[in-house]
Amino acid sequence: MKRIAKFHKVSWEQFEKDWVDTFGEQPEEKIREIYEGIKLPKRATTGSAGYDFFAPVSFTLAPGETVKIPTGVRVEMAEDWVLCLYPRSGLGFKYRLQLNNTVGIIDSDYFYSDNEGHMFMKLTNDSKEGKTLELGQGEGMVQGIFMQYGITEDDDADGVRNGGFGSTTGK
Repeated sequence: MKRIAKFHKVSWEQFEKDWVDTFGEQPEEKIREIYEGIKLPKRATTGSAGYDFFAPVSFTLAPGETVKIPTGVRVEMAEDWVLCLYPRSGLGFKYRLQLNNTVGIIDSDYFYSDNEGHMFMKLTNDSKEGKTLELGQGEGMVQGIFMQYGITEDDDADGVRNGGFGSTTGK
């Protein structure tokens, strides 16, 4: 198996900034406790393709509710690879848990963006059966799979990333 990536925590300063931006002002001690408890993604078994991303805090999602979660995680990977993010299979099956962008695409150059490549997960409980999702701190919520990709022979991309959503197209 080819080793092409490494997960890291974002800096304390980046995490605190993004947490406050997402959830509003909170005591620094509370945010630091969340930061210290962040678990880096990992595979559950030797045959797993996906790296489980873990909830930094407990949360509940009633049907139709959405939450945006700063994970505190970033990934450094080889240039011709991408990390694709999907809901964990069981959560998708039981609760129709969805990523709001359907599949998260983390490009290799995102690691170097001005937010340190901090990955966020925006999740929606799309249950049509009235099921409420309760996820505890440290439980798996999303899985990431690394995939290699190619480019066209006449590719002439020369843009430089500086941010996340829409940062490469100017939208």
